Amino acid sequence: MTLTRVDHAMICVSDLNATIETYRRLGFDVRPGGVHPRAGTENAIAFFEDDYLELLAIRPGEEQQASPGLVEFLARGDGFRYVAVQSDDLAADVAAMRRRGVDVGDPVDGGRRTPAGQELRWRSARLGERDPLPIFFIEHLTPLAERRPPPHPAQHPNGAQRIDRVYIAVPSVAKAAETYARVLGVPIPRVQRGAVIKADMAVFDLGPTGLTVAEPAEPGPAAEAMSQRGPGPFQVLLRTRSMDAAARWMESHGMPPPARGVRNTGEQAMLVPPRDACGAFIGFAGPA
Repeated sequence: MTLTRVDHAMICVSDLNATIETYRRLGFDVRPGGVHPRAGTENAIAFFEDDYLELLAIRPGEEQQASPGLVEFLARGDGFRYVAVQSDDLAADVAAMRRRGVDVGDPVDGGRRTPAGQELRWRSARLGERDPLPIFFIEHLTPLAERRPPPHPAQHPNGAQRIDRVYIAVPSVAKAAETYARVLGVPIPRVQRGAVIKADMAVFDLGPTGLTVAEPAEPGPAAEAMSQRGPGPFQVLLRTRSMDAAARWMESHGMPPPARGVRNTGEQAMLVPPRDACGAFIGFAGPA
């Protein structure tokens, strides 16, 4: 298997500068990422040890170049749109998916130009109409050491170290688990109850990260996400060095204190709601 991890979470927003300011107040060291030539978009990045949050927006005056899907998504408000899954051999992964009957496109070259003028290159592949999941696949051509900005390890004031899990709201966890298992080429995981998100969920382990499909079981974050935007990604859970330090930073920068809960693993976690994080739930788990 060459699908190695969740590579990044893509949060799409209408005002990139305002979102950068919001995420800095949440304790992320967010840096301007650059522009995507011919795509009409620009981004900012909060880079962790090996993965990152991407904040993506349409560049002012370039709405005609942006994809209709992105324009339609933003017309319904900011939010978590895509999960990028990393591959170390995208051509082989695409071929394997097709052998499993997955509708997936050919790998295509992509890139962005950083504010410093550096050209970052990758290949990506997207699913077709028969398998319209909110994930895509990426193989980086630029080495991690060149993509990752200094300092390393990253020094986010909220202590964020890496993506632990991403969560995707679905109407049926059993049906979604079958579909995602076929697409990802892994066994169907057992269904468990997510105590914080209040959902029945199946977690696909991809290296050190988890991709989770979650069916709302009672009022809570998953049900709220489903009612607001329908099926799709809704939460990023991050490992932090200190939840207390993260909460203190947020409160000292005018952000409401995150709600706290206990995961089904017995571990404590806290959750920033979409109204405070530009349409996405941002969770933190780790030592107090």
